[in-house]
Amino acid sequence: MLTLDAIREAPKVLLHDHLDGGLRPATVIDLASQFGYDKLPTTDPEDLAAWFRRGADRKSLELYLETFAHTVGVLQERDALSRVAAECAEDLAADGVVYAEVRFAPELHTERRLTLDAVIEAVLEGFVEGERRATGAGRPIVIRAIVTAMRQAAHSVEVAEAALRWRDAGVVGFDIAGPEAGHPPTRHIEAFDRVRQGNFHITIHAGESFGLPSIWEALQFCGAERLGHGVRIVDDIAVGADGSIMLGRLAAFVRDRRVPLEMCPTSSVHTGAAPSIAQHPIDLLRRLRFRVTLNTDNRLMSNVTLSSEFAALDEAFNIGLGEMEWLTINGMKSAFAPFDERLRLIDSVIKPGYARLRDEAVRVAPVPAMPA
Repeated sequence: MLTLDAIREAPKVLLHDHLDGGLRPATVIDLASQFGYDKLPTTDPEDLAAWFRRGADRKSLELYLETFAHTVGVLQERDALSRVAAECAEDLAADGVVYAEVRFAPELHTERRLTLDAVIEAVLEGFVEGERRATGAGRPIVIRAIVTAMRQAAHSVEVAEAALRWRDAGVVGFDIAGPEAGHPPTRHIEAFDRVRQGNFHITIHAGESFGLPSIWEALQFCGAERLGHGVRIVDDIAVGADGSIMLGRLAAFVRDRRVPLEMCPTSSVHTGAAPSIAQHPIDLLRRLRFRVTLNTDNRLMSNVTLSSEFAALDEAFNIGLGEMEWLTINGMKSAFAPFDERLRLIDSVIKPGYARLRDEAVRVAPVPAMPA
């Protein structure tokens, strides 16, 4: 079994993390007081953290999403967005994350007349400040943004165009999120066309609470390069009583094309997409060598870190350091960062970091007793 200290020390890559799902509870309370938000259920940080966790763990994506009313409610001012973005970078770096893509939906932060561009600018400024603080603390991190449109709304074209405007300042991709049922990705085909024609990157929440049609549309009509969650791809895999495995055409396509799956096990348990970590499809998919990546989704709502997600996987499946490195390199290979930057982080940060941890494990391994 991996120790939590070793997991925290290991360099990690995070591709699926929501800015408005990762606030510090104390920050939520501070911002509510500062900006006049009076709808919090409590102003005690520990009680508030527990409230978010209870609210998220209701086995329904739609109910899970209700908890965001409060985090979005306190993120309607430029200073609030910058502060939360900076703290996000600090928190991820302290957990050993060396590269992260954090997503947010600018349209959710315009209730007090911020423009889409002002929201994006504030978040990017916060990320730069967070990177600076993390480097000063001896935990350097590269953090980039994915701009998200809400699939139940009708602003995706404007949001996609905003993402393209900020592509040279830290935005690396475009996404749609929100309830899948009744809101297929093809509703936003014009936005995806703009992004593709701009030679930009696309990831789509698909196959989280809805089935294979959502995944198929995301890939074949909308040009998704990665799948947010993608849990339901397992519905296209048949496991026989004798242990034999047969992939359907869509599952085979996803594996053969090395389509990255941004899997978030604890969140999937909370939304009802999986009954438990031990029964999460990530185990089957990693053993079949799909391009699986491990992620947090919403650190506040699910009370997780990337280290705790790795610890849960190790407890359930005994993944060990080697599999942890494989998942991490999967993440870095699948990132929307330029190729040179991905290669640099793999060769100069990730591989040396795991080699060092293996060396340390060998040095501290108990020496077998001599036979009598």
